[in-house]
Amino acid sequence: MAPGAMDIDNSGKLDAARALLNRLEGATLNIVEDQTRFDTLQSTLAKEPGLLSEGVAGTTDPAIVAAEVASQISFLRNLKFQYLEQKAKDQYVKTIVSDEAPNINADDNELLRIENDKKKELLTAAKARLAENYSDVRTLAPLVEQDYNKAKALTQEAAALASKILDARLTLTRLRQAHPHPRLTIPAATAQLDDQIVEMQQLDDELQQVNEQVDSVKERVKAGAVEVERLRVERAELERQVNAGQKEVQDGRVVGLYDWYTASLALHRTLLSLESAHSESENELHLTYTVSPHGATEKRQVFFKLLFMPNSRLLSEVQVEGLTEDVEDVVGAHLQANDVPGLIGAVLARARG
Repeated sequence: MAPGAMDIDNSGKLDAARALLNRLEGATLNIVEDQTRFDTLQSTLAKEPGLLSEGVAGTTDPAIVAAEVASQISFLRNLKFQYLEQKAKDQYVKTIVSDEAPNINADDNELLRIENDKKKELLTAAKARLAENYSDVRTLAPLVEQDYNKAKALTQEAAALASKILDARLTLTRLRQAHPHPRLTIPAATAQLDDQIVEMQQLDDELQQVNEQVDSVKERVKAGAVEVERLRVERAELERQVNAGQKEVQDGRVVGLYDWYTASLALHRTLLSLESAHSESENELHLTYTVSPHGATEKRQVFFKLLFMPNSRLLSEVQVEGLTEDVEDVVGAHLQANDVPGLIGAVLARARG
């Protein structure tokens, strides 16, 4: 809907609400007047309770009114009985002292009875109508009061809504003055929000990749630091050995030969991925290799424990650790052939996958 049509529709509803409020305020409602009269009489009778017994018209506490009405009904009944009694006595006396006795027969009594029955029926019907009216008043009074309260609440709500509408219009006018065209519409804002969400998701993915790279670099740096520390310790040990050798050996070629042997041994270890070699005893050798399985980023260490026959070069037992594959067949075949290099090469080849 266009803004102009919406404003016209809201203006029509606002005018209708105002008209309803004016009609309700200008209407003469009995419930409002009765409330005023009730409050006035209630305050008057509260100050002077004797006015109720004197026949002042109005309403007050229902319990007090009921007691007063019952007292007056009892008084009127006694008064009526005394009146009828005195009237009967007066007629009796007049009848006795009169020269001409009235002609009263059974027909006259029957006519009187019939007339009294008719009056009783009219009185009974009037009492029934009065009771019905009282019942209708008791039934309809709460409904009328409820409808009045509802209308009053709706009127107040309409007035409040009209005030809010005016405030909203004033606020909207101020916003339009503060933010001239072109304004950001809801579809444009939604599209911009969607683009920002996609961009934030991409940036989040990039951030996650960068964090993973940072973690990988940290791991490599940590491993490099450990390797550097190990090499520093190894260098210090080698320098100590070299210094001790220079003091013990007089031939200067020993240092060069030792350096050549050390470099060759390091190259050999690098080519064969030999991490460490340790002779536990005369016939027991421990070898540790570091291999990189095919398709994996993490390296794996493979440990060999070689046991030889005493005073010989014959293999007697081989233990391999660090593999998930079963290499018993390879170990058994090379153990029978006493082929140590072939055994190590085959096991490492299977570890690399």
